[in-house]
Amino acid sequence: MKTILAAYPGVLKGTGCSILSALQDLPSAPWPALRSKMEKHLQVISVLQWVISFLAMGAAGTVLLIYMFCTDLWVIAAMYTAWLIFDWNTPKQDAVFCVCDHRELYGKLGNCHPGGRRSSWVRNWTMWTYFRDYFPIRLIKTHNLLPSRNYIFGYHPHGIFSFGAFCNFGTEATGFSKKFPGIKPSLATLAGNFRMPVFRDYLMSGGICPVNRNSIDYLLSQNGTGNAVVIVVGGAAESLNCAPGKNSVTLNNRKGFVRLALQQGSDLVPVYSFGENDVYKQVIFEERTWWRLAQKRLQKIIGFAPCLFHGCGFFSSDSWGMVPYNKPITTIVGEPITVPKIEQPPRDMVDLYHAMYINSLTSLFDKYKTRFGLKESDILHIH
Repeated sequence: MKTILAAYPGVLKGTGCSILSALQDLPSAPWPALRSKMEKHLQVISVLQWVISFLAMGAAGTVLLIYMFCTDLWVIAAMYTAWLIFDWNTPKQDAVFCVCDHRELYGKLGNCHPGGRRSSWVRNWTMWTYFRDYFPIRLIKTHNLLPSRNYIFGYHPHGIFSFGAFCNFGTEATGFSKKFPGIKPSLATLAGNFRMPVFRDYLMSGGICPVNRNSIDYLLSQNGTGNAVVIVVGGAAESLNCAPGKNSVTLNNRKGFVRLALQQGSDLVPVYSFGENDVYKQVIFEERTWWRLAQKRLQKIIGFAPCLFHGCGFFSSDSWGMVPYNKPITTIVGEPITVPKIEQPPRDMVDLYHAMYINSLTSLFDKYKTRFGLKESDILHIH
């Protein structure tokens, strides 16, 4: 301020140069620090909205719809419910009109989107770049994938929310389409999520589909080539055992995805995300304890495991909260295993390709583990 006042006489003399010089002498405003802080908050908000959406959007949408029926807005609720019934099978297969082969009629309404209503606009939201940068999340390509083939990606490990799977395959934040041109990913999740109003549409916009036989069969057999269905193989059972620094996957008795790959002639691709287990801390109960039995019982009833976990708080990393820790997540897409098409694969054939898949996943883990903070002595435990 003194510098500006000192320059004031020069301004009165008509030069005008002194005031400019005075402003240049002022210390620069802390814009870089302020911008960095703002970006950090946007990153936290983008991650937290996904966590809250996953946990509460479906239930909140259902309660809101029921409430609207009891108000003057019941007409809107009735119209949406009618649309929901009409649109019920869309997540499982192509749009309703296309399933009925009314293509001429549907052509007047819009394009067909097998497996739901994928939206390139939603997949490219700027919000997802903040989501990616919070951890950060990276996608590494090791081999080319041919658009003339279909693929089943086996994603490991599950973690609590599978942040890496969602960011890499449910959005374009890490550039999947640029790294794998001609390949369209469809992340498979619990079919129950698609029974919830509003939330189902949110999921479908990202190209997410139900993890059931009908949906996956449709994508791999009636949707041409260049499709990649991403299955988090370990599922809810694996989430019960995830913890920071723990490298274990539930795979020994998971052979359904291999059988499906053989029936459809789709290549198997192992995918491993280093750091997926590190973003939350979880209380892991011992086997045969009451809490463990309750978790497994609820898992069978509701389809997912109720984990007891915590991250950090919104304003401080030292407090507990729902925000995950910002630990790097690096997703490695491995080499595809060429799979023949066998409509009724015998058990020994399924076992053979299952063993090949395990060996490929283990080799992928061993090759990259030291690059992402693990020791050479660390091994991948397969249960």
